[in-house]
Amino acid sequence: MSDAPSGGVLDTLRGLLVTGIALAKVRLELLSTEVREEKARLLAILAYGGAAIFLLAVGAVFLAVFLTVLLWDSHRLLVLGLAAAVFLLAGAGAAMTARRLAGTPAKLFEASLEELKRDQLRAEVSGKSQSP
Repeated sequence: MSDAPSGGVLDTLRGLLVTGIALAKVRLELLSTEVREEKARLLAILAYGGAAIFLLAVGAVFLAVFLTVLLWDSHRLLVLGLAAAVFLLAGAGAAMTARRLAGTPAKLFEASLEELKRDQLRAEVSGKSQSP
């Protein structure tokens, strides 16, 4: 008897396994790239956001002190009250925005999930085309 059919089946299975491993490797590389890109983006946002918050806060305090000293003799309490109100309103607005952003779902791994959907559709189409 000939071993050709069993060798052919084993070769086919081995080829499928190699293809599956190569596909998984590509998907994991894409996932890894997305994680690195998201990490770099978040670090940049944190760095620039932190610098902006610090500099704006220092500028706002200096502005409040400047206006208070400028109007010391006539309206110092009014200026201090308005400055406090502006800071409190800005802080409340920032807190509401942060809360809204925290509720927004992240788009991490979106490209990987899209590729997996395409692979699934291709597998379904090729499975249907091979059926008699």
